[in-house]
Amino acid sequence: MSDFVKSMRSAKWGLVALGLVSVGIVIGFIMSGAFNLSSSSQAKNVAPLPSAAGLPSLADVVQSVLPGVVQIDTKRKVTSSPHDFRFEGPFEEYFRRLFPDLPRLQQRERVVPNSGSGFVISEGGFILTANHLIRDADAVEVTLHDGRKFKGKVVGADSNTDLAVIKIDADKLTAIPFGNSDELRVGDWVIAIGSPFGKLEGTVTFGIVSAKGRSDLAIQGGGPQLQNFIQTDAAINFGNSGGPLVNMRGEAVGVNTAITYGAQNLGFAVPTSLARKVSDQLISHGKVVRGYLGILPQELTPELAETWGVKDAKGIVVGSVEAGTPADKAGLKVKDIIIEFDGKKVKDVSDFRIKVADTDVNAKVKLVVLRDGAKKELSVTVGQRPEAAVAAKEEEKPQDWLGLKVDALTPDAARELKLKVDEGVFVTGVESGSPADEAGFAEKDVIVEVNDTATKTVGEFNKAISKGKASGKPIVFLVSRGNYTMFIAVKTD
Repeated sequence: MSDFVKSMRSAKWGLVALGLVSVGIVIGFIMSGAFNLSSSSQAKNVAPLPSAAGLPSLADVVQSVLPGVVQIDTKRKVTSSPHDFRFEGPFEEYFRRLFPDLPRLQQRERVVPNSGSGFVISEGGFILTANHLIRDADAVEVTLHDGRKFKGKVVGADSNTDLAVIKIDADKLTAIPFGNSDELRVGDWVIAIGSPFGKLEGTVTFGIVSAKGRSDLAIQGGGPQLQNFIQTDAAINFGNSGGPLVNMRGEAVGVNTAITYGAQNLGFAVPTSLARKVSDQLISHGKVVRGYLGILPQELTPELAETWGVKDAKGIVVGSVEAGTPADKAGLKVKDIIIEFDGKKVKDVSDFRIKVADTDVNAKVKLVVLRDGAKKELSVTVGQRPEAAVAAKEEEKPQDWLGLKVDALTPDAARELKLKVDEGVFVTGVESGSPADEAGFAEKDVIVEVNDTATKTVGEFNKAISKGKASGKPIVFLVSRGNYTMFIAVKTD
């Protein structure tokens, strides 16, 4: 064996020995406690993690309000048309047109269930909930948090705010007190409680107030006319409607009402500043009496403001004044810009409508308007809103439905849009990700029929949609697009 090989072997064993010595030193340090690998929190300059006992808990607030939250189950009888085609599915109307001679079903009746939430507002058995939950219901059942079940009676409902009051004959009820929603600030903590999906009763979610005064929302299932929503990121799902949104004192500051298409972490609640007034009137009179002026308010757009030289002004424009109404008697004129109502600034049309609606009938109110660029004060005696007349006009108001925005098609609009038809209802917008979008609707589509019913006006469209929703089946549209017509089916649930 050469001297070189011998030296290499000696070096190898030397390295092995050095490694063993190093390992021994490390083990010695570990055994002596120089390194503590079992608990990093014991190492120097490392702060220990907070214990679970130090974290805040909402349990006390939740336990105080849970007994006042109820689950509401409703049943509605629906009678199908004797002309219903026997092929059921989203393309039912399409096949019925292709095969008109196939046999058809006889008229039949079925029960459509619905579930939601509510909360006790008085120990006398009054419960506040959402109008869309109990609307047209033939039976209402209320399940308390302790499991007791009672038959509910609808005391009154208000479609303009999507609120309703029902009553049960029960004892040992826990009422949730109203809080002052006007005091809420963006960023305040809130808790939403309800029964999402009709079976997860007593579900509690937690978040903050994301925004206040939200309006003009495309609400799933159709939104109320008077919108002044609290927006929250506390999770609100189907079945939460009617349940309370409470603050950290266990007071109801909102009524969970709405979700929007395709939204995440976006829920909306009617503020109790509005809900309390509505519930008081429903309990006392069975209906809501609202203030009325008799004008058609329009938004003061930047273009109008610039044209009229009022760029820095905020308010609403008087689009028309009905003869003989309080507005007419007070001297309001078309093109007036209302900037103050009863000493309060007017922000937009939604804000103005709520201000007028909340004003007592026969109350004298000061208006500040801009007329020809100059401020002018007017005194108006608020009248009572004629619900029948307003309802008739609302039938002609374009409704946002399942993400589909429409308007009346006039011959002038048809020419401007270069459409092949000159009457019907045309699509002005389709919300991305909505049922209407998924079904294939596009802007400038003209809807000429809904479920075999001609829709030459917005009023006819609204009625056909309402009838279609009541059937519980997909709604089939005959749509004109360019040089073609096509059927589009949209599910309503």
